[in-house]
Amino acid sequence: MPRVGLTRDRVAEEAAVMADEVGLNSLTLAALATRLGVRQPSLYKHIDSMAGLHRDIAVHAKRDMGEVLARASVGRSGPDAISAMSRAYRQWALQHPARYEASNRMPAPGDLEDEAVSLAVVDLISDVLTAYRLEGDDAIDAIRAFRSTLHGFISFETAGSFALSADINRSFERLIHGFIVALTQWTDTTTPATTPPGR
Repeated sequence: MPRVGLTRDRVAEEAAVMADEVGLNSLTLAALATRLGVRQPSLYKHIDSMAGLHRDIAVHAKRDMGEVLARASVGRSGPDAISAMSRAYRQWALQHPARYEASNRMPAPGDLEDEAVSLAVVDLISDVLTAYRLEGDDAIDAIRAFRSTLHGFISFETAGSFALSADINRSFERLIHGFIVALTQWTDTTTPATTPPGR
C-alpha cells in the first residue's frame, strides 16, 4: 500500500522543491525517495517514470505560476496590470528556476490536464491585454511578444549574461515600459516585407 499521506501531488510538489535546489536534470528518484522517507520502488505507486515525474513537475509549476500571476493582476488593468504581472513572473521564475524551466515545456498531445493549466496561464496574459482591444492575430502576436520578452530577459539574467554595470532592475522596468508603449501602437505596424532588401 502507498505510504499514508503520500500522493502523486505530494510527490510532484516535493520533487519541484528539490529540483529548484539541485536542478531539474540533476533530480534523481533515489534522492527524492530518501527525502520523502520511502524506498525508491515505493515512488512507482505515484509516478510511472522520471519522464512522468518531470511532466508532473511541469503541471505543478504551471498551476503555481498561474496562481501567482492571477494574484498579481487582480484588480488591475492596462499598464498597471502588465507591470505587476511582469514583476511577479520574473520574481517567481528567479525564485523557482527548475519549476520555471519545467513550465516552458509543451504538453504532450492528449494530456488534457497539462493543456488546461498551460492554457490558463495564456488566458491570464490575454486578460491583461484586453485594455488594448486586440483581436485575432493581433492579440496572439501580443501574447507571444509578451511571453518572449519576459522569457528572453529572464533567460539571460539566470545565465549571468548581464555583466555590464547598469542596474538590472532598471533595465527590466524599461523593457516592460517599452513593451507597454508598443502595445499602444500595436495595430499600426505595417506588414513586414517578405522580399529581402536589395531584391
